[in-house]
Amino acid sequence: MVLAELGGQINLALAKIARATVIDDAVVDEMMNELCKALLVADVNVGLVKEMKETMKQKISLEDMAQGFNKRKYIQNVVYQELKGLLDPGVKPYKPIRGMANVIMFVGLQGSGKTTTCTKYGLYYKTKGWKVALVCADTFRAGAYDQLKQNCAKAKIDFYGSLTETDPVVIAKEGVEKKKAEGYDIIIVDTSGRHMQEAALFAEMEQIQEAVKPHDIVFTMDSSIGQTAHEQALAFKRAVPVGSVIITKLDGHAKGGGALSAVAATRSPIIFIGTGEHFQDFKAFDPNTFLSQLLGYGDVSGLMEVIKDAGIDSKSELYQRFSEGVFTLRDMYEHLQNMMKMGPMGKIMEMLPGMGQQMFSGEHSTKRLKVYMTIMDSMTDKELDADNVKKFLTIERQVRIAQGSGRGLYEVRELMAAYQKFEDMVKKMQKLDLKKLENPAALQGKQGVQQVTQLAQALDPQVLRQLGGMGGLQHMMQQLAINEQAEKEEKKEARKSGGGGAKKDKKKKK
Repeated sequence: MVLAELGGQINLALAKIARATVIDDAVVDEMMNELCKALLVADVNVGLVKEMKETMKQKISLEDMAQGFNKRKYIQNVVYQELKGLLDPGVKPYKPIRGMANVIMFVGLQGSGKTTTCTKYGLYYKTKGWKVALVCADTFRAGAYDQLKQNCAKAKIDFYGSLTETDPVVIAKEGVEKKKAEGYDIIIVDTSGRHMQEAALFAEMEQIQEAVKPHDIVFTMDSSIGQTAHEQALAFKRAVPVGSVIITKLDGHAKGGGALSAVAATRSPIIFIGTGEHFQDFKAFDPNTFLSQLLGYGDVSGLMEVIKDAGIDSKSELYQRFSEGVFTLRDMYEHLQNMMKMGPMGKIMEMLPGMGQQMFSGEHSTKRLKVYMTIMDSMTDKELDADNVKKFLTIERQVRIAQGSGRGLYEVRELMAAYQKFEDMVKKMQKLDLKKLENPAALQGKQGVQQVTQLAQALDPQVLRQLGGMGGLQHMMQQLAINEQAEKEEKKEARKSGGGGAKKDKKKKK
């Protein structure tokens, strides 16, 4: 993501505070100047940046701070909150409700990627168990019908459209009524792309809104227009009650920062961001997690959601063996398979704090995992289950494995080095009481510090630094534990309401 450059520049500005032996007004001013410069380069509005700088100056008053007060932490927290303020309008977006037909109308500029985003939005909810349908009400652009129909076929989403009807209002109304009758949970209406100067198309958009009465109107916007997003978003909001915004193409343009902050200034919450051409390049937007990931702190809650969607069971035999300190090449193979289920490794590692530069990062990371698995496919059962891999895999065995897998001997040795890193970490993790770490209360006070200290000793020092030291690690573990508890509460609620979850569990037991 191009915005990663902005994250790097912000971190460099904050590093000035971390490195300074004495924090005085000159150090703070230098940090703020660097921060503002980074935001301006990312095309954030000059007025917003100026306002943010003035607010920070008022909040960071070194004279009023008591002796012994942690100035570094306080300044970093002020910067974080101000950056969050640029992205968060403080308005809650509409969330689809189960048990009813949620009509979502998409509007946007021409060429903003609206039609593809409709499919991405539909697929996002389809994978979460919602019954989704798409209605093509775009009769203005040639090829819109075919594009949406093909997208729906690829994503296996139900489609409605007409090649004979020319009135988009009639198509939208008939499509929504038909899909409501068929019991769909989410009905997405794709409208014609338009510009704020095109009065006729804006009138058509208002007519469709009156006809289908959507629960939410989503404005799709191309991030490359930068600060212009503010005027465009306001123009759409004047015509129809835009409830939320999706920003596309954030992977390919340096003006993304301007688009993000400009839309937030319109008081319309951003609900998703598009980070690529593929259907899976689509992420739910939360100001806290986005900013955390931008600054290299990772996205723990997002990672938990990916693991859940991939169907990976953290209570499986494999992870029980991890807690016992047992780790063979066969275990590594199964672990890599689970990682592959979660999607492209580069994006997964972005979510994991401090793992950006680790062994499975980079654009060729997924390819490297496949190479490792190919090499392990050429091993015998004894080799895969060996306790002492370094001793058991003699040079003769290594040569045979390399020849059998069609890979180089150096790649076999690279796999063994990666395995060694995993094994060392698993052995250190054995000393931890993992059950205690699942309870947020256990991570508080003296007991919590002891648990986190043990975990810190199991981590690479570089990873620990990027997590923000012991404090950052403790915060991450609390977030993990809270997510775990929230999931348990969801399951309890589903059972109480007689949802499908309990029935499915019974079927599995049979």
